[in-house]
Amino acid sequence: MRAKTERTPIRVIDLGPEHEQLYFACLEDFPGSEMPEAGDWKARWYEWAKPRGVRVKLALDETGKVGGMIQYLPIEHAPVMGRDLDYILCTWVHGHPMGRGDVRGRGLGSALLAAAEADSRARGKKGIAAWGLALPVWMKASWYRRHGFRTAHRSGLMSLVWKPFTPDAVAPRWLQAKPKRPERVAGRVVVTACMNGWCPGQNLAYERARRAAAPFGDKVEVRLIDTKERATFEEWGQSDALWVDGKQVRTGPPPS
Repeated sequence: MRAKTERTPIRVIDLGPEHEQLYFACLEDFPGSEMPEAGDWKARWYEWAKPRGVRVKLALDETGKVGGMIQYLPIEHAPVMGRDLDYILCTWVHGHPMGRGDVRGRGLGSALLAAAEADSRARGKKGIAAWGLALPVWMKASWYRRHGFRTAHRSGLMSLVWKPFTPDAVAPRWLQAKPKRPERVAGRVVVTACMNGWCPGQNLAYERARRAAAPFGDKVEVRLIDTKERATFEEWGQSDALWVDGKQVRTGPPPS
């Protein structure tokens, strides 16, 4: 009979300066990664978010390498409506065959989520929330529900899920305001991007749109709307979006 091997305990650490560049690249720092195309927008967002309470934790795999990350901040500074909660922007475990390799299915995500929840409780938050998709691609809502979260609000394929810690916790909600539409200019194509900066997926979409527009000179105008601040986010109704002449373009999840 083959002896049963014990899994090496997963170690979760706080983000330090030595891992910041890796974090900005969402752990995909291998040659050929698309992440450098996304510019330095995530680094800029992180500098904005640090004094507002953003927390980042990293999970080390059995080799001691960083294999996963979770980032969350007070919901008052997140692209969703709520109070007295922490909000998870993403839980990410490296799945690309390049670089760190595929380390999914080893419990790194669960360890990260447990560490974030414990931190939120210790800091006196009344609960923790996250967003998830109905499709089995990325940030699956079903994964959070398996960890004790429940649905607070739905919008299309997106679910807002949460786990209250106290009886008086108030459930979070998606923003209900009617979104602002980009202006059109006669004789010119207008590319408008709402961008928060936390996700390299949208940052990459914006940078590619900007580069595609450059050869056309004055015939194409690129407008960037910074939605980090709550007032701008509420005005536009969404934190990350891209329009070409008023028609919204799907940018999809971040690249793998």
